[in-house]
Amino acid sequence: MTAVAESSPPAPAARPRIPEVRSITGLRIVAAVWVLLFHWKFTPLPEYAGVRAFLTPVLDSGHLGVDLFYVVSGFVITLTYLDTLGARPRPGAWWSFWWARVCRVWPAYAVVVVLFGLWLLWRRSIDPAFYAYQGVQPDLGWRSWVEQLLLVQLWHRPDFDGASFVGATWSVSAEMAAYVAFPVLALVLHRLRRLPWWLLVAGAVGLLLPAALRSYRTGVIYWDYSWAERIFTEFGAGALVCLAVRRLQSSEVARERAARWAPRLAWLLVAEVVLVVGWAASRPYDRYAVVAVLFPLLVGCLALSERGPSAWLSRPAVVLGGRISYSVYLVHVPVYEVFWTFQEEVPQIAPGGPWTAFLVPHLPLVAIALGWVLWRFVEEPGRRRLRALGRRRPAQRRAVGEGLPEAAASAPGAARR
Repeated sequence: MTAVAESSPPAPAARPRIPEVRSITGLRIVAAVWVLLFHWKFTPLPEYAGVRAFLTPVLDSGHLGVDLFYVVSGFVITLTYLDTLGARPRPGAWWSFWWARVCRVWPAYAVVVVLFGLWLLWRRSIDPAFYAYQGVQPDLGWRSWVEQLLLVQLWHRPDFDGASFVGATWSVSAEMAAYVAFPVLALVLHRLRRLPWWLLVAGAVGLLLPAALRSYRTGVIYWDYSWAERIFTEFGAGALVCLAVRRLQSSEVARERAARWAPRLAWLLVAEVVLVVGWAASRPYDRYAVVAVLFPLLVGCLALSERGPSAWLSRPAVVLGGRISYSVYLVHVPVYEVFWTFQEEVPQIAPGGPWTAFLVPHLPLVAIALGWVLWRFVEEPGRRRLRALGRRRPAQRRAVGEGLPEAAASAPGAARR
């Protein structure tokens, strides 16, 4: 791929790695910061009323960061796993895919959910009237703990409010549902992969049109099981755009043409996102969902070129931000809610307090810093250890089947037997 960074040659026994599309990785931190600002706006800060009024379009549209995440996720998962999963049903490959997704998502998620769940239990033990900052209060009983840790807390609910201890993690539960369904979706995508690129792009946009039109006409973006439509249409749109990108890069001529026009179109789409967000801010109710129609087009253009917006998103600092974006997303709501709680108890940081004007603008920065810590010491080590565990167990089973001592299965080279 044009915008794909070359990876070092794999070891002889290793499975070839899919190269990283660095601009798409960098785009993830844009989505994460957008969501951070959306929730930050609920922090009382009268001293910055003018600044917040100026930023209203960005702050109020921040929920679109989740939609952008879903499109990116559909693109990346399809790019990485389609050739492995799409040709025919293979239960072993399906289980390997699901385990890889658990390794990626669960360690950091579990740490944040357990710590914040304990925070909620502790606060309610000293103040029965204490509430989490959600319209519907999450249940803290043992069944709810099981659902949270299995990442299925949203699957049987029509609405996400009150579904999760950490309010924003409803979207992680929704994405896990997409991961469960992806092996079946891959069978369909594999049979669509040779369609013309323009037809695949039209299909991606078409998946998002119903929600966009509903938002345009009514300003309503939440209804029963709207979360399910949101994840599956946006994930599917990202998957179809990935197929379109693959088609455009299947020949040298098409690849060179795409690399010429993609940067210009990417700049145009960025400008269009800004204009439509500004337009939606002047409309009654919430019509920001119209913008989501542009996300698959933007993701495709970024993946097709190394110039234009792709060049900025591919910078090392931005790519690092994309890599930590999941952990940043996980920690930002706990950071805000703990601060909001102490605002009610500590006069110095209460609205109008002497420290408030200094601390509140730093809250997103604190969330990003803690996100890096979570990524560095939990997300990445946890992923590697769980993946190693998954590779070791099949080797142990083979060793037992061959009558070998169990210890031999963990010896170097045993996994290649």
